Order: sequence, then C-alpha cells, then structure tokens
Amino acid sequence: MKITSLTITIIFSVFFTMESYSIPRFAMRGGGNCIDCHVNPTGGEMRNDKGWNMSRKGLTMSAPDSGFKMTNKLGDNIRFGFDIRGQLLGTLGTLKRIDYQNMSGLIYTSVDLSEQMNVFARYDFENTVWEGYGVAHVLPNNGYFKGGTFIPNFGIRLDDHTAYTRGGDMGFITNGKLGFVYDPYYAETGVEVGLYISDYAFFTASVGRPIGRPAQPLLTNDPSYTARLQFNPSLTENLNLLFGGSFHRFRSTYTFPKSIADMYGGFAGVGIGNFTLMAEYDIARSYLITDSLTNALMIEAAYKITKGFEAVVRYDRIDPSTNTANDDHSRIVIGLDIFPYSFMEIQPQYRIQMEHPSVANDAFNIQFHLFY
Repeated sequence: MKITSLTITIIFSVFFTMESYSIPRFAMRGGGNCIDCHVNPTGGEMRNDKGWNMSRKGLTMSAPDSGFKMTNKLGDNIRFGFDIRGQLLGTLGTLKRIDYQNMSGLIYTSVDLSEQMNVFARYDFENTVWEGYGVAHVLPNNGYFKGGTFIPNFGIRLDDHTAYTRGGDMGFITNGKLGFVYDPYYAETGVEVGLYISDYAFFTASVGRPIGRPAQPLLTNDPSYTARLQFNPSLTENLNLLFGGSFHRFRSTYTFPKSIADMYGGFAGVGIGNFTLMAEYDIARSYLITDSLTNALMIEAAYKITKGFEAVVRYDRIDPSTNTANDDHSRIVIGLDIFPYSFMEIQPQYRIQMEHPSVANDAFNIQFHLFY
C-alpha cells in the first residue's frame, strides 16, 4: 500500500477520531450495566448521577477539594454536559509528520419528563453530527421504549471507533471501506425496545432508517433491523463475565448494485479484579463485495495499575473478502489511559500497522479529553 502525504493528512483527520462512548471494560470490571452510569440504556455519551460522580472522584488520581461545589444539573430534572477532544499525532513511516487535530466539540443535555421518561440530545460542532431521542421506562423490570435518532446497539461499543468491528479506517487507508458501519457519522432514526430479562441478561431490538453515511431515504425503503442479547453474570465480587451475540440486517451502499447485508457477531469478556479481557468477532455477507464474506476481530486487554492509570493493548484484524487472498489488515494498539484529575483524560498510543504488502506506516498519538 503506497501512502502519499495527502493520504496521511486525511488518515490523521479521521483515523484517530473517537466518539464519547462509554468504556465497556469499566462496566465489566464492576459487574454492572451501561445504564448504571449513563442516561442511554445502551451506554455512551451523557452520564447520570452515578456516572458523573464516578468521573469526578471514582476514576481519577486526584479530585477537587470537597468544599468546591460542582454539579451537572440545571434544576432537579435537567442535566448538561460536554466532551472536547484534541490530539497530537504523527507517523513514523516513510513520510514523517507531526500535527495537532481538533477532534470533537460535543454538547448534550437530558431532561427528565417524569421518573420513567426522559429525552436526550447532543450536537458535535466539529463534525456537525447530532443525535436525539426519548426513552420511556414503562416495561417490566425497568425495560424501555426508545424513539428518535440513535446509534443501534450492536456488539461491544468501544470508545475507539477505529477498531474494525466498529467504523474502522473508513476508506482512507485503502481504496475501499475497511471496517463495519459504526463510524462516528452513523445513526438511525427509528424505535428500539430494551428488556432486562434478569439481573444479568439484557435484550435489545430496533428498526430504523440510517441517516448517517451512508444514508437511506425512507424507513419504508429497506429499513435496518438490529438485535442484541447480552449476559453479564457476576460469579464473585471480583469475577465478572460478559458474553452474547448481535445481528444487523441493512442495505449496504458499498456494493453495486446495492445488496442486503446480514451481519452476525459474538462477543465475550472476563473481568478479574483490575484486569479485563474482551473480544468480538463479526462476519457480514455482501457488505463490501456482493456474495462475499467480510469478517473482523477485536481483542482488548486492560489492567488498572493504580487509580486513574491503566495500560491497554488491543489487536484488530479485518478480512474484507474471504474470496481474495492476502487482503487482510491488522494492527496492534499499545497505550495508556490516564485520568490525572476530575473530568480529564489523556491517552497516549502507539499503533503497529500490518498489511500485504508490508508498509512502514506505524503511528502514534496523544489524545487530550475534557468532559463533564
């Protein structure tokens, strides 16, 4: 793969961009669910009271003095928040470059209409991406209906969308799409139902019209269907498991003529004390190439060295077409996740990229994240 200076510039403008998703290893380490810390039942974005307090004191090396009053509430039923990300990045390949990028500027709000109903909205000024929906917890055992524009619940929602099981490289390192549909611009307008079958079993199903990139014109024209079943039993106080599967049927716009793509995935993980290990394997038919299979693998290991300081290693691999030999891509991501102070995160990473034929295109980045 030959990389020009223009390609590298484009890679850096998109390749390392991250959304304000939840961090799945935190839930797995504590043996809880995404809804324990987030307004969205499927995780990500705005934090509820528990998540906000955890960000203020529970995750960080140091926290504000107890006499300093802080709150994310405007009254009793309105919350606000923001996420600001930027990064220093560079390549150590044939063309050496160092640059700084403004990644995202998110603001969001949540309004509790009652004890069972709330609405949420967010807007990203940097990328002009928005999301908004209402949630009604009117089903048994805190189950819910969700309606509006949202990200469908599939697989493990990593905080790094460049994993091939999420959005991947978005077509900027190769001539075609290299990753699945869940890039920062993808969302669907539709409805979702969530059922807590037991304390450790969670099922979601949704139907929607994709509005991101790619987009579909009408819900009645090739709607997308998504389903996910998750089990997360806690065997002991320090031993938590995660396993389940997902399905997504959608109209792929990367094939010509457009074809129905069926995507299946399985995921599993274990949290033992300060150590977490999780993996996801997804496969899709007629996604990138008609009548061909695309598969992707993600494995992430993390260890909390001390409060607010973690080591993270991830392996990503994708085979765009099982009908073609030597077209797979993989990489190893080695990094740290540091929370030096309340609502502050620093993530230095080094990425070892591997493909056929081999190219000297390893890269590094140091991400700075302020949130509230």
